[in-house]
Amino acid sequence: MSKPIDSERHHDKMVQRKELHDKKMAEKTADKGLLIVHTGTGKGKSSSAFGMVMRGITHGFNIGIVQFIKGDWESGERDVLMKFPEQVEIHAMGEGFTWETQDRDRDIEVTKKAWAKSKEFIEDPNVKMVVLDELNIALRYDYLELDDVIETLKNRAADKHIIVTGRNAKPELIEAADLVTEMKLIKHPFKEQGIKAQKGIEY
Repeated sequence: MSKPIDSERHHDKMVQRKELHDKKMAEKTADKGLLIVHTGTGKGKSSSAFGMVMRGITHGFNIGIVQFIKGDWESGERDVLMKFPEQVEIHAMGEGFTWETQDRDRDIEVTKKAWAKSKEFIEDPNVKMVVLDELNIALRYDYLELDDVIETLKNRAADKHIIVTGRNAKPELIEAADLVTEMKLIKHPFKEQGIKAQKGIEY
């Protein structure tokens, strides 16, 4: 059984915490576009990126999205984002996972086209946010020149946010990023219970 909370002590502790928080916030004055990486074995990498896209829309951002692996299958987020054609441009340029295509040369060709479109978004001064969904997978299989990707991301406009998703992010990308989150798999219904992908959850 937990001990009763001393209200006065709690109040004093929260006052101290607020003072420290306010001091830290006052010191944080820099403003810049961020390179964000979502990686790891757990679910939620792309979902988190699309959550940021929704926020960006509310702030009036123009947003470019390139999906490197996911093909033109049913996608709830894509259906929603296409309702904002004046702000969001989304391209699903993959043809499925590598074990489905089973054609490395074709995968590389498709990936290079997706990267070319990505560069257009990155270099467009009117695009505030760019999502490179599953780019980490393409880099893992060496479908693109890593140095070219890192250099392009580093040389983005100072106010441009770029979000990269996918498992197995390269160490060089992690080093270049401003914000890195690793999603850790604890439990998954597909693995433990044999439950197929669910609408509204997986797609």
